[in-house]
Order: sequence, then C-alpha cells, then structure tokens
Amino acid sequence: MSQISIGDYTVELSVYPFKEYTAVDSEEKYDRLYLEEGEYSFMTMVAIKVSLAGEPLKGALIGATGGGAGVLENSFVTEPDRIVICCSDSVFSLSIPDLSLIWKTKADWATCFEIFKYQSDYIVHGEMDITRLGRDGQIIWQQSGADIFVCLDPNEAGFILTDQYILATDFENRKYKFDYKGNIID
Repeated sequence: MSQISIGDYTVELSVYPFKEYTAVDSEEKYDRLYLEEGEYSFMTMVAIKVSLAGEPLKGALIGATGGGAGVLENSFVTEPDRIVICCSDSVFSLSIPDLSLIWKTKADWATCFEIFKYQSDYIVHGEMDITRLGRDGQIIWQQSGADIFVCLDPNEAGFILTDQYILATDFENRKYKFDYKGNIID
C-alpha cells in the first residue's frame, strides 16, 4: 500500500486481491469502477481511496488485463488535479478528488511497469514497449525492442531518463537509446 498527498487530499493506493473480487462487493466498497470488460480476468486491480482531513471522500477500483503489476514508487504520477497510474497493460488518469476517469490508454501489450512525467507528457516503461503519452492520453509514439524491457542485472538500472534520451535495457542485456521524439539513437 502507498499513501501520498495531492494538495490537501490523502490518496491511498493498494493492489486489490483478484481472488477477493466480486462485483457486488466492489460496488458496495467503491464509488467508481473502471474495469475492462472482456473474456479475460483481471490480472491486476488497484484500489484508490481519497480522503480529506481523515474523512473518506471517494473510492475507485481500476482494473485491466495483461500482466500483473503492483503499486510501486514509479508506477504513478501525481499532479495537482489528477493521478496517472499504471495498471496491467493500461494507464489510467483519474481526477482528484472525485476520481472521475479522465482517460484510459492501453500503453503496452503486456504490462506497464513505470510512468514518468516528461514536460507536459508521460513516458511509460512497459514490458514490451516504451511509450510517450500526451496529457490527453493519446499515444505520441511507441517503440519496442528485440526482447522484453526487463534488466536481469540487479546492480544496473534497466530504465533511465536523461536530459537527452531514454535508456532501456532488455532481457538479453541489449541497450536501447530513444530520443524524446521516439527515434532510436546510437
């Protein structure tokens, strides 16, 4: 579980146990449900609760298919009016404090691991793709590699944003440099 402040509001994020999910329970516990409908079960669901001065205001449950993910330090970005959060293969943007869905974008074929603010946009480190999303959730560009973007070396950062480029490492330890326009650079 992660607890963060956005202005005067406290936002609590936690992974909702899939095994405990029932539509009736979730409707009773959450004001808003943003769950992808389809033939597959949710791999990851995230519960979001907003409170003010200790008093609960709103709760939402988001869910998408794709790979499992957790609530980690870099799996969300906060702004004064919203939270933008990775959940399985998608990125959700929810307004604060009412948790209305601003947009949802499938940003990876499998799992979105991390999201970073870049200027007015977002850079998403996914398992299969590196994606730049606009503030409106539209995909500006997307790049993939020869293998998944997971670095096995625990002593090495597998995904780095520098002033000039994005450095990503894949499963076979290949390095990729992308400029912020999505071009591969040497």
